[in-house]
Amino acid sequence: MNKITSIADVRRHFRNNKEPVYFISATNFNLLGIGDWVGNFRHINYIDCFDGQQRNVFVPKEKFPRDFESIEDINNYLLEHKEVIDFIQSRAAGENAGVAAFLMFDEHTEEICRQLGLRVAFPPAALRSRMDNKIETVRIGNKAGVPSVPNVLAKVGSYRELLEVSRELGDDLVVQTAYGDSGHTTFFIASEEDYYKHAEEIEAEPEVKIMKRINCRGSAIEACATRCGTVVGPLMTELVGFKSLTPYKGGWCGNEMFAGAFSQEVRDKAREYTFKFGEALREEGYRGYFELDFLIDMDSGEVYLGELNPRVTGASSLTNVAAFAHSDIPLFLFHLLEFSEVDFDLDIEEINERWSHPDSVDSWSQLVIKHTDESVDLLTRAPRTGVWTLGEDNRIAYDHYSYHPHAAENEREAFFLRISGPGDFRYEGADLGILITRGRLMDDDFQLTERAKAWIEGIRGEYAGQPLQDPVVEEVAVTHAIGGGNFKIL
Repeated sequence: MNKITSIADVRRHFRNNKEPVYFISATNFNLLGIGDWVGNFRHINYIDCFDGQQRNVFVPKEKFPRDFESIEDINNYLLEHKEVIDFIQSRAAGENAGVAAFLMFDEHTEEICRQLGLRVAFPPAALRSRMDNKIETVRIGNKAGVPSVPNVLAKVGSYRELLEVSRELGDDLVVQTAYGDSGHTTFFIASEEDYYKHAEEIEAEPEVKIMKRINCRGSAIEACATRCGTVVGPLMTELVGFKSLTPYKGGWCGNEMFAGAFSQEVRDKAREYTFKFGEALREEGYRGYFELDFLIDMDSGEVYLGELNPRVTGASSLTNVAAFAHSDIPLFLFHLLEFSEVDFDLDIEEINERWSHPDSVDSWSQLVIKHTDESVDLLTRAPRTGVWTLGEDNRIAYDHYSYHPHAAENEREAFFLRISGPGDFRYEGADLGILITRGRLMDDDFQLTERAKAWIEGIRGEYAGQPLQDPVVEEVAVTHAIGGGNFKIL
């Protein structure tokens, strides 16, 4: 194909693709179902969520003891694993081993990929790291005309200094460090006592973002910056800090996608800001998939930039399965196209217009279920990946195996992706699994619905564990567990 000029061309191009394409990560959660669109697509994962039943998921059988400190560590371990190297080389065409995409990667990942003959389908790690800096996000947003919540960027050495530099923001503040997910690096400070709980982390930073605390709702939107313009997906609500899902105050624990998420004015503003931000990223040299969090001020209706995630994210599992993705193509295919060697010229304005229409957005929700107790035990039983049903008595039952959320056909069914299984340690913050279902799981006041609560209780009830008697063993168990509660693997 000389030049791609239509969505039909994109579909045909990837359907007939012969070059191996890999998504390498702890699990395949972020890009569920993408293999249905891309020929020769494979997931290479550390965790086998499917008990070996999924053909396009490769998990090395032999595991070597190792303490991971980040998801980049996990990916580098996988790429240096003999079984993975043999698998990649068995599918290579000469020196070209194909294309690799990641949730997270670093310079060492890039070096291993070079040695293996893999092309990384993302901008360089150094650029991604710079874009990932929350302080830098504010500056790029200001340049692009995308406002953040009233804030100051400053070095803070004491509570007194914090109050001095943020004098115009009031005394109810939110402080964020440059890196890290919101559940671990966002601090709510309304008193000196609040400050001293997090003083060490705040004062260790060369600069922090200090915001006025507002009455807001979280939202997320995914997009892809291409050479033809920025493709923008729908605005999603975020589930944040529910104690039945996460032990982390302010921690992300799911999303909802539906046509009426917020007012039309808010949706239009978020889409406009996302397009502007995508164009600003292109000027910075970044291209490809990204996600923006917006904070919707419930008192004023203002839309504020929250943070940038320059990658696929936890919300990608919804973005890429919704109606607009199936009537055209999933957003991630624009990303692969941008990093392909194929010339293309697509009418991005027309696509954005189509994707902004309410008829393009069907309703999906997901719950990210973590272990919320402080206890540690060894799992002896866990729910299987596949489709589960919710009965009229609010009890759940396993229905059949599937790898795809679309297998859930109505709101009494859900696709569950198991993360923690028998033999894994269950500790505070451990990811147990993700439940994806049709329809909403929060009400208009952003509280969990009875259906959501029934699903959460039902899934938790399917887990059983054996207590650990020795506190030393508990400590070692958490230290050696993947994630260890210190970094996100999704």
